[in-house]
Formats: sequence, C-alpha cells, structure tokens
Amino acid sequence: MCKEEYVMSSWGPGHVHRLSMSNVSVVSRAFQASIHKLGMGAMDKTASFKLLDAYFDAGGNFIDTANAYQDETSEMFIGEWMEQRGIRDQIVLSTKFTMNFKARQNDVQQQVNYAGNNRKSMTLSVEASLKKLRTSYIDILYVHFWHWDASIRELMDGLHNLVTLGKVLYLGISDTPAWVVAQANQYALDHGKSPFVIYEGCWNVMDRAFEREIIPMVRAHGMALAPWNVLAQGKLRTDAEEEARRVSGEKGRTLFSADWERNEDEKKMSHALEKVAGEIGAKSISSVAIAYLMHKVPYCFPIIGGRKVEHLLSNIEALEISLSPEQIEFLESVLPFDPGFPATMIGNGISSTPFLETAGHCDRMPVQQTIPHTKKLVGRD
Repeated sequence: MCKEEYVMSSWGPGHVHRLSMSNVSVVSRAFQASIHKLGMGAMDKTASFKLLDAYFDAGGNFIDTANAYQDETSEMFIGEWMEQRGIRDQIVLSTKFTMNFKARQNDVQQQVNYAGNNRKSMTLSVEASLKKLRTSYIDILYVHFWHWDASIRELMDGLHNLVTLGKVLYLGISDTPAWVVAQANQYALDHGKSPFVIYEGCWNVMDRAFEREIIPMVRAHGMALAPWNVLAQGKLRTDAEEEARRVSGEKGRTLFSADWERNEDEKKMSHALEKVAGEIGAKSISSVAIAYLMHKVPYCFPIIGGRKVEHLLSNIEALEISLSPEQIEFLESVLPFDPGFPATMIGNGISSTPFLETAGHCDRMPVQQTIPHTKKLVGRD
C-alpha cells in the first residue's frame, strides 16, 4: 500500500521530492486560495486570479482550499481559474469537508447533514466540491477536523469508497488528535483501506504545541505535514513593517482579535527572526519563519496565503534558506517550549533515555533528515 508522492524542491521544473506516502508531484509549499474577507482583507475575482497566476508562474502547483471557505467562492474561483487556463491536471488540488458549507444559505432549511464526518455529509460535500472546482477528481481530500460523532470505521470506509470511485486520489486529515489519526490509519492498514498520507494543522515558531504529539505520530506513520498559520496570523513582522502599517492604515488581520499589533512575545520573536535574516542575507523575516519549519521535519510543506503578489514572492525565498543548528537553537530559545509529559520524563526517542543509561550506552539511529535545499542565499558560507 506504500505509494510515493513527489514535491518540487524549488520553483520551476526539474526538482521534485516525495510527499511521503502518495504519488503526485507538488511544490514545497501549498498556496491557500481563499478569497479573503471577514477580518482577513478583501479580494475580488480579478485580484484572486492575479495571485493564482503569480503562484503558478513561479512554479507552484499545490493549492489548498475547503468546501466552506469564503461562502464557497474559494472553490468556485479556483475551478474557474483552472478551467480558463486549461491547467487542471497540472495542479495538485486539495480541499476539505466537515464544515457546513450551506451555513449562509437561508433557503436550505435542513442543514444538519451538510456538516460532520458522516457518509452523507462526506458525499454531499465532495459532489458539491467537484462541481465548484470544475473537475472530475480531487487530488487530496482532507477531513477538516475531528467531529467526535462519526466512528473511525464509518469515516475510513466512506473515504476509501471515494478513492475506489476515482473521485479522490489521496486522503489527508486536519486539526485532529494524534490518537485518532493513528487509530484511523491502523484501521485502514488492517482492512485494506486507503490511509491518511498528510496531516494539516497549526504550527509556527511562536506556537509549537504541534510538536508534542502530532509530529511524533506523523514520523511514525510516514506522513507529510502541511502546517497552517505559519506566520502567526501575520504577527511576525519587523518594527519598520508594523510602523508602515500604522501609517498607511492597512493594519493586519482582525478575524480572531481586534488587536492587530504585536504583543511583547511576538516582538521578541520578530527581532530574533530579523537577526537571523541579517546573518544569512534573507530579505524578509517571514521567509526565515517558514524556513524554520521546513528544517524541523522531512516532508513539511507550509501553507501560505496572502493578498499581495510581492508577499507571495517574498515567502518563496524560504526555499533557498539554509539555517544552521545554532540558528534554530537560537530561535527556539526566545520562547522556551514545554514538551509536556511523558516527553519530560522519557524524552523524544532522539537521544538515549537516562533511566536506561545505567545498563550501558546505546547509540541511537538518527531520525530521518529534512529535505535539503538546492540553493544558498548570498552571504551563506
């Protein structure tokens, strides 16, 4: 059941890497195509197509969306964009179900079966997504989040049925406890079903809770990672960038908080990122923040979004950044991370467990290394 999926290591043709357990070629990061509003800025179709064109022209081919993003217009715009350019088969397209994608349609009186992880919700969502995306298949279908009601058996049997029908190629899961994913994949392997091959969740240099259970689970199951919120809701910015926003009135995202300015911890981390950016010759601290994640685990494909082409192109710089172990250690020292129990007692498996050292020292096998970068920034020796 082992499959191989490949991802491009740099923007442009010729360089591909495995996306762990599947069989498609995608770029080293995904572009989250949501038509921003509701406190996240605003974009019309023309601006959205311009951003998608810039992403594709730069070598990008992995697009992330969901059934309910922006009242379904995200999927609609992406489908129309791919159809107009005639590039559907060149795109690795991922979408999600679980959310109620009819939430804002008052003419749909009974909405209970348009949400959740049951088979009816799954079927309704996928059929609707195929129409909106103007395609006959979805490359990666994500469970958007664990709903607690549908059983693992119902979920995995339903998802596998979509794979056998050819409507979905690979399966992913997002925002779900590690134990659920592990149990679901074991059920799939035991019963000849399709397992999850990629996990999507919140992870950034400010918030490393992802590292407690999710990353060890992903390593054990050979899955890829697609972290979102990699720039901490846009709060990782220089003092100069924040002042420019204040002067222009542009401010920042206000979806989760009316306070768009950085707090003290966010300022400390931004200053640390700026220091590292200066050492390696990076043009932006956001690219350093993205590169940090890509140095932590193999098969890490950060999801980026935005409203401006210049921001997109700036973030692409992360693919060329090579951080030293000392620089990673420095960034992690700014806000110390508590791995929690039982890691505080038995470690993480990378080094020998102290309780067993009395029996003799055993060298540990090295963990799988991250994908090497193909370029170096000016200023790196």
